[in-house]
Amino acid sequence: MSTPGTEALHAERYRVVASRDARFDGQFVTAVHSTGIYCRPSCPARTPRESGVTFYRTSAAAHLAGFRACKRCLPEATPGSPEWDLREDVAGRAMRLVLDGVVERDGVPGLAARVGYSERQLNRIMTAELGAGPKALSRAHRAQTARSLLTSSDLPIADVAFAAGFASVRQFNDTVREVFAVTPSELRARRVVRPVEDGALHVHLPARAPFDAQGLLDWHALHALPGTEQVGTDASGRVTSYGRVLDLPGGPAWFSASAADTGAAGSRAPGRGTGIDLRVRVSDLSDLPTLVARVRSYFDLDADPAAVDAVLGAVPALAGAVERVPGIRLPGAVDPHEIVFRTLIGQQISVAAARTAQSRLVAALGTPVPATVLDGGLLFPRASTIASRGCEVLRGPAARVDTIIRVAEALADGSLVVDGGQSLDELRAGLRAVKGIGPWTADYVALRVRHHPDVFLHSDLAVRNGAQELGLPGSARELSLWSEQVAPWRSYLTMHCWRPIIDRAIATAGAAHMTTAAQSARKDER
Repeated sequence: MSTPGTEALHAERYRVVASRDARFDGQFVTAVHSTGIYCRPSCPARTPRESGVTFYRTSAAAHLAGFRACKRCLPEATPGSPEWDLREDVAGRAMRLVLDGVVERDGVPGLAARVGYSERQLNRIMTAELGAGPKALSRAHRAQTARSLLTSSDLPIADVAFAAGFASVRQFNDTVREVFAVTPSELRARRVVRPVEDGALHVHLPARAPFDAQGLLDWHALHALPGTEQVGTDASGRVTSYGRVLDLPGGPAWFSASAADTGAAGSRAPGRGTGIDLRVRVSDLSDLPTLVARVRSYFDLDADPAAVDAVLGAVPALAGAVERVPGIRLPGAVDPHEIVFRTLIGQQISVAAARTAQSRLVAALGTPVPATVLDGGLLFPRASTIASRGCEVLRGPAARVDTIIRVAEALADGSLVVDGGQSLDELRAGLRAVKGIGPWTADYVALRVRHHPDVFLHSDLAVRNGAQELGLPGSARELSLWSEQVAPWRSYLTMHCWRPIIDRAIATAGAAHMTTAAQSARKDER
C-alpha cells in the first residue's frame, strides 16, 4: 500500500513526464506497464496513464523489474543523476564507487569493505534505497557505457565489450539485447561519429543545458602543469581544449576535452547535444568506464543547472551573475591524491607561483608515460614518491614542507584516506586530523575530490574579493552567514565569486597570446 509521501512523489514525477521536461532526464525513469519498457522523462511518445506507470530511481531497478529501455528515447543516453553528489548516506557513497568501477575491479566484497559494511548489509541497503543491489547497478552501468561507446565512438564492437567491463563478448551481447531489446550491431547503426584518424578513441559525453563548458576549460587551463596537462587555444588565445594524463588501474591514460561541436548556424550535429567531446587513449581498454566516470565528475556533467540557477538566481545580488554565466559548473578531480598535494603546495601563494612550484615537482618526480599514450607526458608523482623524495624538490616554509611529507607518508601507508566515496564529514575529519591542515584546505579538497555541491570557501581571499565585486558582504563571517540562503548549492556560489578573477586572468593570458603572436608575425616578415 502506498503512503501519502510516495503518492505525492508519484504525482510530481507524472507531471514532469506529462510536460516532457528534459531537465529531469537521468534523474529517474518511467516504466510503462502496458509496453514493458522504461523511458526518460522527456520521451516524445504518447504520455501513458498515471496509474499505468511506475517510477524508478535507477535504470538497474527497472531492469530487475523486467522492463527494457525505450528504443525511441534511449534513456541511457542522458547525463547521470546529480543525486550521488548530494547524498551522504551509505547508498550514495557506494553508488559513487560503483560508477568509478570499483565492483568491476574489486567485486562486491571490495565495495563493501570501502564503505565499511558487510556484503549482505550493503546489498540490503542499496536494494531498499535504489531498487537494485551492487551487482545489478554495476551491470546497468556497464550497459550504459556500452551504449555510449556503440553510438558515439568508432571502437570495434568486440573492443566495446571489454572496454565497457564485460568479461566476454557473449555476456556483452546478452546484456545489450536484454536491456535495450536490440543487438549491439543495431545500436551501432545509430551512431554519429565524424571520421578521424588521430589514433584516439572519440566519445561524446552529454550534459544538461545550460552548460558553462568555457568556464571549466578556462579554470583548468589556468592551473595546467606542463607535461601533465595540455591546453589548446585558437588564434585569439581563447581556450578551446584541455587535456591531461592520469594514472588508472590498468596503466597511464590520456584524454582531451572540448565543448561539443556545433554545426552551421550554431545547430548541434545530428545525434549530439550539450556536453563534452572527448578524445581518449588508454593503456587498458577496461579502464575506459573509470576514465569516463572521472571526466564526468571533472567537468560536473551530471549537475542539475536548472535547480542550481533557480536558487542562486532568485537572490537579487546574484541574479546578474547567474544571467551572465548560466549553468556554471564545479571543477572535480581525476586523482584525489594529486588534488591534496596541489592544494597544500598552493596555500597562501598566487596561482602562478603555485603552478611554478607544482611544475617543478612534476618535472623532478613525475613518471613518464608511454609515447603511445602521450609523447612527453608525465604523471603527477605518487604519494610514496613524494614521501621518499619530496624534500629534494619542495621549497618554501619548513612547516609547509613537513606537512606535505607527513601527508604523503599517511596517504602512502593508508592511514589517511582521501577519495570520492567518503562522506563530506569523513573526508574533512580525516584531513584535519593531520597536523598542518586547516579548515580551508580540508574544504577545498572536499569541493574538488568529494565534488560536494554545498561547500562555501568563505575564508578564501579570492572568494571574498569576488564576493565584494558581486555586492556581497566582505567579511568572512558575514559572507558565511549570508551564503546559507543558497544552500545546498554553496559550492556554485564559490564558483560565481571566483569567476571575475578567472575572467580577468584569462583575458590577460589572451592578450599576452595575441602580443606574442604579433611579435612572431613581425619576426617572420623580417
